[in-house]
Amino acid sequence: MEEIRKNEEARVAVLIPCYNEEMTIGKVVDDFRRALPTADLYVFDNNSTDATASIARQRNAIVCQEPRQGKGNVIRAMFEEVDADVYVLVDGDDTYPAEAAPELVSKILQGYDMASGDRLSSTYFQENKRPLHGLGNRLVRSSINLLFGAHLTDVMTGFRAVSFAFAKTCPVTSSGFEVETEMTIHSLDNNLRICEIPIQYRDRPNGSVSKLDTFGDGIKVMSTIFRMIREYRPLPFFGISGLLISMVGLLLTLSVMIDYWKTGVVLRFPTLIGSVMLVIAGLLLIVAGIILDIMAAEERKRIILARNQFAYLNRQQAASTRPDKPCRRRIPAADPDRAGSSPDRQSSGDSPTEASQFC
Repeated sequence: MEEIRKNEEARVAVLIPCYNEEMTIGKVVDDFRRALPTADLYVFDNNSTDATASIARQRNAIVCQEPRQGKGNVIRAMFEEVDADVYVLVDGDDTYPAEAAPELVSKILQGYDMASGDRLSSTYFQENKRPLHGLGNRLVRSSINLLFGAHLTDVMTGFRAVSFAFAKTCPVTSSGFEVETEMTIHSLDNNLRICEIPIQYRDRPNGSVSKLDTFGDGIKVMSTIFRMIREYRPLPFFGISGLLISMVGLLLTLSVMIDYWKTGVVLRFPTLIGSVMLVIAGLLLIVAGIILDIMAAEERKRIILARNQFAYLNRQQAASTRPDKPCRRRIPAADPDRAGSSPDRQSSGDSPTEASQFC
């Protein structure tokens, strides 16, 4: 087995999605630079109207622009645009401890696909001032653990590390805060290696406003769970529904048959027709569940093959010389108005602080 590379030899990218976080982004960048001195720090600005981007740029972070609003859209762009051995995802609101980042990175280098910072086992319920958020976290956790036979503690944490293969093969389709739930379900469905590390969560500092809508985003999270169960577990989803509908149809059919045995006449033709239609509908749902389950199994095989290919490519590239800042759409800081539209113009003589500030 190939010897695992040491932390200082691995390419680590700290990815920070931000929307109007000027109060905290400077401290977050400084904390993670101290915790992971060899890592590249990327701040993905999601249409902020304050000084978030300029403050991050002053701290020599690599500032990237993502015009599609929503955390899910930002994380999709992060995974697409940044290449690294280990990706550390953290919010820009200064609620997660940077000193826990090296342990998360170490877990990925040991072979885990995803290492999550577990808030709920430590200080979350004491620090979080929004009780409905705690209730929502418990509800989502219980639902996912029950449906996927897991024993996770915190499925919605915004502080986690993932591997190169995970980042390149995780199909992020969510646009908002439900993206953490989506990544967790993807990991469980594909039997990936997951670990959780308790961290000391702290609430936002005074003056910093949360962008999370308790009810609106909570509904989105639950709808994401419903949708992903339908996609990842189609046989139980459609099979149980079809079985229940078929049983109702059979019971109604049985009542009509009992009357027929007693009288020799079918007394309730509408009930008989309706019950037969229910049985047929239930059987169709069961068959659809079987077909979709086979398709889902094929998709899991495709994910495994893709992960193997990316892992192989990553090992092949490990020995080669790589760009200092491996983001494919860098734009010089001197021309920020052209961010996101110009090709990579950095020359070999440009310094990172001058020519690698925008993606």
